[in-house]
Amino acid sequence: MTAWLHESDPALRWQVERDLLGEEPGVWRATRARVATEGFGARLLALQDPDGRWAGGAYFPAGHDEAAEDGQPWTATTWTLNSLREWGLDPAVLRERRTAELLAQNCRWEYDDLPYWGGEVDCCINGWTLANGVWLGVDVTAVADWFVEHRLPDGGWNCEWVEGSTRSSFHSTLNALKGLLAHEVATGGTDATRAARRSGEEYLLRRGLFRKLSTGEPVAPWVDHFAYPFRWFYSVLNAAEYFREASLRDDVPPDPRLAEAMEIVRAARRPDGTWLQDRRHPGRVWFEVDAAAGEPSKWLTLSGTRVLGWWDSRTP
Repeated sequence: MTAWLHESDPALRWQVERDLLGEEPGVWRATRARVATEGFGARLLALQDPDGRWAGGAYFPAGHDEAAEDGQPWTATTWTLNSLREWGLDPAVLRERRTAELLAQNCRWEYDDLPYWGGEVDCCINGWTLANGVWLGVDVTAVADWFVEHRLPDGGWNCEWVEGSTRSSFHSTLNALKGLLAHEVATGGTDATRAARRSGEEYLLRRGLFRKLSTGEPVAPWVDHFAYPFRWFYSVLNAAEYFREASLRDDVPPDPRLAEAMEIVRAARRPDGTWLQDRRHPGRVWFEVDAAAGEPSKWLTLSGTRVLGWWDSRTP
């Protein structure tokens, strides 16, 4: 199984070398450097517009007609930056292209025409703006502070707050946490942003990553539907990836309240050690980066293998 994973695009291969094979840094860093010149990463870089954007838009491509498409398109600037960052592209490549500056000049959110690096009202969008901003060296302090100001009374976040929602969402809270963690890794954060991250983590942990606090029932069937790319969609595997990264960052053992969720991840592993792609999220893409529905997924197998390895090795 590991050999099968290793025969992959550099965007995945370097993570296999670092997280599963335990290669020396010189080995996996050399592979990671190839993301800019080979495979998925190079293909996305070649699609960048001269004005710094992708597909002419911030969250949606230019000319997007929701009624005319099956699913949300995934080709615009934010989704492309998310992929390049998650695949390990050296941000110096985009800094040489003056991408952050060009986006500040030329890219505005479809919501109220707001400036790109200032974020908007959607928690998930602001989480990605925060992560992409610190990755590219942009001062996104105001976006980090936005999460402190917009945390809901139960400790998490909900993109529907602007419509009056006062209860947090699993999806929104996880995406907010990813942005706050990236900000903290890059800058150290502040007392307030660190407290907000702890609060959001507690929201998910109190629910075991997948249960309603009120009844103990699973919050929805999508919690164990694993699909890559994760996009904005919540699953216990997506959340486990976050908690693994946060645990390693904070140098603390896994929280025991993750136990039941981790067994859901384990139960999805097939006898050959792989995880299957549940589905492909509908919507326009530049190109496919993983298996079709029902086939073994290299990306999900990487995720499942490393989170179980972390859990099994560090849980007392």
